[in-house]
Amino acid sequence: MNYGEVVIQTLGGLGLFLLGMSIMTEGLRALAGAAMRRYLMRFTRSPLSGAVTGTATTAILQSSSATTVAAVGFVSAGLMSFSQALGIIFGANLGTTLTGWIVALIGFKLKLGTALLPVVFVGSALRLMFRGRVAALGTALAGFGLIFIGIDQLQSGMAGLPAIISPEDLPQGGVLSALGLVGLGMLATVITQSSSAGVATAMAALAGGAIDFTQAASLIIGMDIGTTVTAALATIGGGNEARRTGLSHVIYNLLTGVGALLLLPVFLQGWAMTVGLPPAEVALVAFHTGFNLLGVMAVLPFSRQFAALVRWLVPDQRGLSVGLDTRLLADPPAAMRLTHEALLEQARHLISWVEQMLIGQRLDAASVAEVQRELDRIQHYADNIELDAQNAAQQARLIALIHALDHLQRLHERCEEEPERAAKAGKASLLAPARLGLLQALQSISRALDSGEWQEAVAVSQAQSLAMQNAMHQVRDDVIRAASQGQIDIADSTLMLQSYRWMRRVSLHIAHVCDYLGQEVVAAAGHETPNPTAPDGLNADPLS
Repeated sequence: MNYGEVVIQTLGGLGLFLLGMSIMTEGLRALAGAAMRRYLMRFTRSPLSGAVTGTATTAILQSSSATTVAAVGFVSAGLMSFSQALGIIFGANLGTTLTGWIVALIGFKLKLGTALLPVVFVGSALRLMFRGRVAALGTALAGFGLIFIGIDQLQSGMAGLPAIISPEDLPQGGVLSALGLVGLGMLATVITQSSSAGVATAMAALAGGAIDFTQAASLIIGMDIGTTVTAALATIGGGNEARRTGLSHVIYNLLTGVGALLLLPVFLQGWAMTVGLPPAEVALVAFHTGFNLLGVMAVLPFSRQFAALVRWLVPDQRGLSVGLDTRLLADPPAAMRLTHEALLEQARHLISWVEQMLIGQRLDAASVAEVQRELDRIQHYADNIELDAQNAAQQARLIALIHALDHLQRLHERCEEEPERAAKAGKASLLAPARLGLLQALQSISRALDSGEWQEAVAVSQAQSLAMQNAMHQVRDDVIRAASQGQIDIADSTLMLQSYRWMRRVSLHIAHVCDYLGQEVVAAAGHETPNPTAPDGLNADPLS
């Protein structure tokens, strides 16, 4: 076999393997994506359970990147905390080693490439002829078959590689040589976006004699570290917790890689004592699994200290925004949860503004403009959520979020465009009872939102809005009577009534925001949700 044939067959085999992994992962995620999401969030009570969950999820999905990116996305969306995600990060690398065992024990031994060609046909037929879970099953089957066809081609290509390249042609011996191979492994994973493909290639090269065991092990260590790039990229645009999750993956994999390099000579001595048994490719997978398992066992007892280190490296920063991860747009439940968190953050800012204005403080113009930009950014993000048109629950959630966004935009307008009315409301003695009542309600609403007590937030906001609506005629009579008796002039009475209407409308918008965000929470929990309409009893003009 000449050089050109070797390169073509090796690259073709690698391409088929990558395509098979991608297609199989797509099918498995469609089959088990929602279940895996619930599984990830339910069984992460402790770092240990999180590690087990991360291992199992990655073993099922056959992609550590999918698991770690999902963890980052869940943290960004507020579905789990950074501490909960840590265990998943620890377990993801261990779960991905299952691919190596499949390749070593089945792919290399049984030569299933030709035998699985009918599986590719059946899978493709199911994907084309059916929809839903049957189509997803077909996708997974087609991908599974392509993986082994790719392995066969990869092996055939690597069989001719020793005639072109030998272990002596690659760095060998010494720390610098090992680090060079680690860097090469990292580069391979960054390019292919699949450590599994890199592991399969290294195993094929080892079995074909193109590289020796130490070189293959160094490459695999680098491939493990290279998987951190995907998780790091997933944190772009995310909040502090998402950045901490991505950074923890990088730090953990670096520490595990250093530990693996230190353990490699010990493993080689132990393998030599077995007189070369098991075969080199099986021993390589055992080394891969072993150092990842030891890494999890070593870090779990110090999870709290590890988390403290990452929090120190990424300190808390008080900002106006919640990261909106565009990678989650194709996952409607996660994207809508993220939208909810972003809207809730802006609601907190706007409620705080109303409190400030009622006690006579002026708003910072830069902050006002920043919140408007954030609301526009949330609107753009929500516009791009890819909904399942047949899913009524998702439709109800998005409708509620759009209603909440609309009322936040109008509340922002009240704060930005009518400061003189707010100022009058903050100092007019005739409006003092209404002002104090609204301030007390806003404080209660803020506490309820912070603690996630949606029923309380809705009840308090609606009660306050109804009280202000019902008192409107009495306030109007009192102000006009004061003007007729010369206690205030007519211009002042007009501004005072405008100020009361400002407070009433502000309270109405806040009640609507609490109600619609609360409806979205109920719908997200899978309970029956009423059609998103105005809160009961609030009969104000919807465009007010």
